[in-house]
Amino acid sequence: MNRGPFIFLGAFGILAFSWTCLVLTNQITTGRLAPHFDTEQSAVFPAGIPGVVERGHMVYQDLGCAACHTQQVRRPGFGADQERGWGDRQSVARDYLGEDPIQLGQMRIGPDLRNVGARHEDRDWYYQHLYDPRLVVEGSTMPSYRFLFEERAIVGQPSPEALRLPAQYTPAPGREIVPTERARALVSYLTHLKDTYAFPETNNVYRPAEAAEGDAATEGGH
Repeated sequence: MNRGPFIFLGAFGILAFSWTCLVLTNQITTGRLAPHFDTEQSAVFPAGIPGVVERGHMVYQDLGCAACHTQQVRRPGFGADQERGWGDRQSVARDYLGEDPIQLGQMRIGPDLRNVGARHEDRDWYYQHLYDPRLVVEGSTMPSYRFLFEERAIVGQPSPEALRLPAQYTPAPGREIVPTERARALVSYLTHLKDTYAFPETNNVYRPAEAAEGDAATEGGH
């Protein structure tokens, strides 16, 4: 008896079932997600993405940053993300609404960037890091992105965005190094990355710092 058709149908059924469970079910679930309206703050989370941030997202994708950096904070017990200061809570599907494509990343050669905007707010820090990562992170293995900057003559007053660099990088007198439009957009995108709002679905895994301190004080009193 030729069992080939039965084997084929069985394999096809297993693949179809797996695809339904892993892909279709998640697509239906996340496809229904919408921004959360906080009645106490009268605000929507996540907020809309400004145009300059969207352009920076495109630069991030174009440079292949996702090859070395992830954007997904794992829950406690699945890594030391919170201990490393990468986020106060795990990432959830609602965090990524409005992002296309989502930059989950491939490897963690560098730190997770999902909340880098909360860790570093100074734009100069990002500019120096892009120009030469070793200027701000000792021993960094990240390559330099100096092509995102231009050297030009100072006309009138120096640009407020001119890089403050050590002597070995300082340009000739009367000249300055400034970020290009791509660099400014990329930094706008990076500073925008901060998932500090606790959605309803994160209540079981996220406690604001003041709540955690209150629990510790209560336990200490017993």
